Amino acid sequence: MPEGLIVKALSGYYYVSSLDQDGRPVSGEATVQCRARGIFKKKEITPLVGDQVVYELTENGEGMVKEIRKRVTELIRPPVANTTLAVLLFSLREPDLNLPLLDKFLVHIEHAGLDTIICLTKRDLYEGSPSEDDTVLAVQEIYRKIGYEVLVTSARTGEGTAELKNLLAGQISVFSGQSGVGKSSMLNALQPGLTLETSAISNKLGRGKHTTRHVELIPLDNGGFVADTPGFSQLDFLELGVDELSPCFREFQQYAESCKFRGCTHIHEPGCKVREAVEEGHISQGRYDSYLQFYQELKEKKRRY
Repeated sequence: MPEGLIVKALSGYYYVSSLDQDGRPVSGEATVQCRARGIFKKKEITPLVGDQVVYELTENGEGMVKEIRKRVTELIRPPVANTTLAVLLFSLREPDLNLPLLDKFLVHIEHAGLDTIICLTKRDLYEGSPSEDDTVLAVQEIYRKIGYEVLVTSARTGEGTAELKNLLAGQISVFSGQSGVGKSSMLNALQPGLTLETSAISNKLGRGKHTTRHVELIPLDNGGFVADTPGFSQLDFLELGVDELSPCFREFQQYAESCKFRGCTHIHEPGCKVREAVEEGHISQGRYDSYLQFYQELKEKKRRY
C-alpha cells in the first residue's frame, strides 16, 4: 500500500500527498481525498496534518487511511504532527511589535520542544530612523543572546526571505504569530506561484483579520513543508503547569541551577540567582517581567480550576 503525508484536514476528510523514497511529495500528483478507518475513532486517535500514513485506494477514487506512522512531535494548538521548527512572525509595524506576546508564544513553543526562528516582518514599513534601527538591533540582541535565530524580513522587498527559506528546507515547519503580521504574504514571497489570501489591517482595531481557516501544509520547492495556521491575538496556558514555566525561559536555566532553594520560583526567595542575573543585566528585564506576568496568569488559572 502507498505511503503519504496528510497535507490538509477538512470536514472529516484527510488530503494525502504521495511520498517518494526520500519522503518528498511526488511531483505533479494530486492529493488523494481519504477517510480514516473506524478503528481510529474507537481508539480515540485523530489523524493530524503532518502525519505520515499508510493508505489504500478505494473504488470511487478516494482512499482510506489504514495506519499512522509514529509521530516525532504533536502540537495541540495548532493540531499538527511531526513539526520540528516553529517560525514566529511578529511585525515591526501594523500591528506594532508586541514583545510580551512574543514571549508568550516562545513559552508555548519551548514547552512543545520545537526549535524556533523569530521572524520580524514588515521591515519596509519601518522608516529607518536611527531610533527605530536601534530598536530593531536591541530586539535582535535580546533574543539572539538567549539563543534564538532572529531574522528581519520584508515580504514586499524580499529582504531576509531567501535566508528564511533556506532554514525551512527539508523540514515541516509551523508558521504562527499574532493576526495581521503577514504570514500569508511571507508564504507567497517564499514560494513562487503561491497565491494565499492576505488581509488588510483594521484601522480601528490595529490588527488583521484571520485569513487562514484551517491548518494546511504548503509544500516548498526545497523539500520543506510549512503549516499555515490561524492567527492568534491571545494565548492561554491550557497545557502548562506553574512549575513548568521557568524551564520555558531558556536563559534562566544556567542560573536556576545555582539558586539556594530547590524549586525556586525566582520571585521572592532569598539567594535566587535568576533575580541576581536580572539585576546585573545578564537577563533582560523585559523577559523577566513577562515571566512574572505569566506566573501570575498560571496562578490565577489554578485558582479557577
